[in-house]
Amino acid sequence: MKGFRVVITGKGGVGKTTLTSCLARLLGQRGIKVLAADEDPQMNLSYALGLPPAQAAAIVPLSQNPDYIEEKTGARPGKSFGALFRLNPDVEDVVGRFGVRVDDHLSLLVMGTVVQAAGGCLCSENVLLDSVLNYLALRDEEAILLDTQAGVEHFGRALSKGFSQCLVVSDLSFNALAVARHAAELARQLGIVRIHLVVNRFRDESGGKLQRFAEATGADLEKLFDVIHTLPGEARFEQLEPDVSSILQMESAYVAGLHTLADDLLAFEAQRSDLGGSARKGLSAEALAKEKG
Repeated sequence: MKGFRVVITGKGGVGKTTLTSCLARLLGQRGIKVLAADEDPQMNLSYALGLPPAQAAAIVPLSQNPDYIEEKTGARPGKSFGALFRLNPDVEDVVGRFGVRVDDHLSLLVMGTVVQAAGGCLCSENVLLDSVLNYLALRDEEAILLDTQAGVEHFGRALSKGFSQCLVVSDLSFNALAVARHAAELARQLGIVRIHLVVNRFRDESGGKLQRFAEATGADLEKLFDVIHTLPGEARFEQLEPDVSSILQMESAYVAGLHTLADDLLAFEAQRSDLGGSARKGLSAEALAKEKG
C-alpha cells in the first residue's frame, strides 16, 4: 500500500494527542512506516510517544527555528519585517534534518504553530509551515498522522492537499460535539474524502447524547461523518502519563477500539488504491444506530 495522510482535529482536551500517539505506534507495530507530525502548540506528542523526557524537551519546533526559516524563506522572524521572501520554499530536506526517529517504523516531526500575540513578522513562519504541510502531502512512502492545534482555524491552510482522511475527535459534551460538527463541515468543503467521528470516553449509559445533540442542532451525523467510532475511557492513562502509547502493551477496551479504527483507515486506503485513487463513500454509524436503538 502506498502512503496515506490523516489529519486529527477537534476541541482542546478531548484526547487528540493521545489518539495520535497510540495510533502511530499501532500502525508502526503493524509494519507500516509512520511519520507523526505535531502541529499542536502544546507540543506534547513527543512525550505521548514515549520519547525520554530530556530528549522530548530538547526538540525545537520548526516554527521556532529562525535559522531554518531564514534559510528557506529568505526572511528571519522578527528581524525582516516588510522584507521580500520566498513563498514556495523547497523543504524536501525537512524530515531528514529535523525528523526524530522513535523506532524502526516511526518518526516524529515537531512543527509547532505560530502564536499571533507579539509574534513580530509572522509571514515567513507561516509560509514555511504551509510549505512543510504541502510537502508532507506529497510523500507517498509512509502513513502521515498530523496532530493539529485545538479548534478549526488550521483548516484555513493547506490541509486538504493530499490528506485523504480526517479524524474528528470529540467527547460527549455539547461544546466538543459542536466543534466536531464545524470541523467536519470544513473538512468536507476542503475535499477531504473520508471523515471519521471518534467519540472518546464513550459510555453506553450516556443517555443518547449523540442523538440529543443531533436533534437539538439539526445536525445530520450520518451525512457529516462517513463512520462513527467510539473509544471508552481508559483510567490507566493517568498513571501512564506522559507515555500514554504504552497502553498498547496492555489488554484494554480502548486498544480494541483503536484496532478497529486502524482497520477502517487501512481498509479505506486499500479501497482507494484498488479504485485507482478514487474514493467510494462507505457509511457506517454503529454508535449512532446503537443510540437510536
